[in-house]
Amino acid sequence: MKERYPQGFESSLVLPCLRRIQEDRGFVAEEDIVALVEYLKVPRIQVEEVLSYYTMLRRQPIGRHHLQVCRNIACSMRGAEGAIGHLCRKLGIQPGETTPDGRFTLSTVECLGSCGTAPVVMANEAYHEDMTADKLDRLIEQLMVGERAGEGK
Repeated sequence: MKERYPQGFESSLVLPCLRRIQEDRGFVAEEDIVALVEYLKVPRIQVEEVLSYYTMLRRQPIGRHHLQVCRNIACSMRGAEGAIGHLCRKLGIQPGETTPDGRFTLSTVECLGSCGTAPVVMANEAYHEDMTADKLDRLIEQLMVGERAGEGK
């Protein structure tokens, strides 16, 4: 990537490099940060700032299925807290945790940008809108069925 950018604009590569690292490894490890700082010749704080700002970037491994529940004002007013509670009971974990079998990681995010169809849950890379407890149950079952069929890996 570095060859595509004009010299002196290496800091613009922090986000795309972090995304690429995450695509390869599944998360950004400490050694990735050290290597990226050396590769781009940027201050470490710049990499840390990007990592802490974007919720799609992870510093820890996650489960095979990542469920992200939006909890901004629109989603909260339309039941996001109930959806989070339902998923916690159903999966036996709290936001930020992964099930012991490594299947599901539950996260909350500030905004998924789909306020008109709140509450919204992002499962892996797909949006699921107007979520209810029944829809959440079906979503989890679909993910498990897809996993058994060899999908969703």
